[in-house]
Amino acid sequence: MRNFFKFCLFTFILMSNFIMFAQPGDDDGSGGLEGTDPQPADIDSRLILLLLLGIVFAFFTLKKNLKKS
Repeated sequence: MRNFFKFCLFTFILMSNFIMFAQPGDDDGSGGLEGTDPQPADIDSRLILLLLLGIVFAFFTLKKNLKKS
């Protein structure tokens, strides 16, 4: 039960993060957004680096857990 509560809390925090930082837009009637706001920052340039770091972290964590067994 405690693990389920932690999972629900983690999911709520993760999903509320998307909602709190979402940028609302104005619809121009044809599905596009209008306004004079500058374009949001591009995050694609660091995703490969984060993916590689995540894989390395998972590898070392798995390796450490297998040594304990």
